[in-house]
Amino acid sequence: MREVNVSEITDVVEKLCIDSNYYLPEDVKKALEDALEGEESPLGKEILQDILKNQEIARTKNVPICQDTGLAVLFLELGQEVRLIGGELNDAINEGVRRGYEKGYLRKSTVDDPFMERKNLGDNTPAIIHTKIVPGDKVKMILAPKGGGSENMSALAMLKPSDGVEGIRKFVLDTVEKAGSNPCPPIIIGVGIGGTIEKTTLIAKQSLLRNIGEHNPNPKIAELEKDLLEQVNNLGIGPQGFGGRTTALAVHIETFPAHIASMPVAINIQCHAARHLEATI
Repeated sequence: MREVNVSEITDVVEKLCIDSNYYLPEDVKKALEDALEGEESPLGKEILQDILKNQEIARTKNVPICQDTGLAVLFLELGQEVRLIGGELNDAINEGVRRGYEKGYLRKSTVDDPFMERKNLGDNTPAIIHTKIVPGDKVKMILAPKGGGSENMSALAMLKPSDGVEGIRKFVLDTVEKAGSNPCPPIIIGVGIGGTIEKTTLIAKQSLLRNIGEHNPNPKIAELEKDLLEQVNNLGIGPQGFGGRTTALAVHIETFPAHIASMPVAINIQCHAARHLEATI
């Protein structure tokens, strides 16, 4: 049994909050550069150049990539051979978020009551924490700030099994077309299929953590990812909605076994500022 003081978790979460908002992952940067080379629209090219310039300014000046620094979403893998000491885990995580958003001059976007008073809590807590118990004696954390513009364009459908692949395809394309410029394209599209209503939305969001260019290990699903990406980019929405070939950088699909009577499908859209960062204690 390995002991880990929760103060270490606080320190790591603080750093993850800041760094994930300042530094665009290399796979996303590379995908934007590749999109710039393939973009046919002159305006689309100009916008992609601006996006790349913006992330470079953020990286070199240590400022947020986007003014919407999101809600703090944390994926936590806790080794079953770890014994946490020094305090309560969720409190430690929220303290890290509080410090990170304060020290990093990151916008606080959490309101207490979601449909009445909507008073800003002032420190961007509580974090949204997804905890998984895994073998081993490590603590792995992935911090993925999620902005409102892209999250608002996400969707859920309880399709019938008979709807099949074509039903999934139609739902994805209709959702992206309806979203238009709202999620700040180019976007990354996470698709969850199967499970229950809460499981499918979770795996859709988790799929966004996959590196761009890393396809589902199932060859048939990987082919559907490629096919959907091409069809999405044929919609012509383009960078920031001004037209062009680059509406999305990737489509990531994750699946989970489902009930014989159900085929839930969730779409979680992420903007081009696809911020996430991981660390292990």
